[in-house]
Amino acid sequence: MKVTYLGHASFKIECRENVVYIDPWLTGPTSPMKVDDVEKADIVLVTHDHGDHGYAEAIEICKKTGAYFVAINELGIQAKGDGVENVHTLNIGGSVEIGDINVTLVHAFHSCGKGAPTGFIAKFPCGTVYHPGDTGVFSDMRLFGEMYGIDLFLSCIGSYYVMDEHQAAMATKLVNPKVVIPMHYDTFPVIKADTEDFRNKVSQAVKDVKVEIMKPGESIELKF
Repeated sequence: MKVTYLGHASFKIECRENVVYIDPWLTGPTSPMKVDDVEKADIVLVTHDHGDHGYAEAIEICKKTGAYFVAINELGIQAKGDGVENVHTLNIGGSVEIGDINVTLVHAFHSCGKGAPTGFIAKFPCGTVYHPGDTGVFSDMRLFGEMYGIDLFLSCIGSYYVMDEHQAAMATKLVNPKVVIPMHYDTFPVIKADTEDFRNKVSQAVKDVKVEIMKPGESIELKF
């Protein structure tokens, strides 16, 4: 599995021939790429409709590549109205198979304009990824870990709007992934975070979880 951090809460996940974008805010101040740079996409996942999670860019990517747009029902309906042909309008707890990837929509604790805030658990042939969207910590994260055997957890740590380092370390303990990557921090002064503090808190909270701290534009290869 190849993971590319696109800044803020945006990721590109590649597994075999599959290319999946999550919350592709490619107009964000830390994004290393623009929509014009996207050559291939099979699925675009959008956790909620706040501007810093890439709904507008997701629409452009899907129109350009023919990718499936996946989001909660109301946001998916909006995407259809905005001209996207391939749309899955999931709701909480629902799953869909797209090729050899299984995508499950799960709840998050945040706010949004349409539908409800969500996260995604995506099972690839190369491993299972949990992107919680914007959220605080909640105890059901333990259930997600037990039910889905999560390999990679993408955890917001920036506080103010989402979990801080302390809550994110507890979330990592609940999920119990093999690898955690911090996100949603340092984009603006109000969400400044200390990634080394997060690393230390994770090491104190749970054993055998690797913390990968990535810079926007950086890619890593993970084997599970």
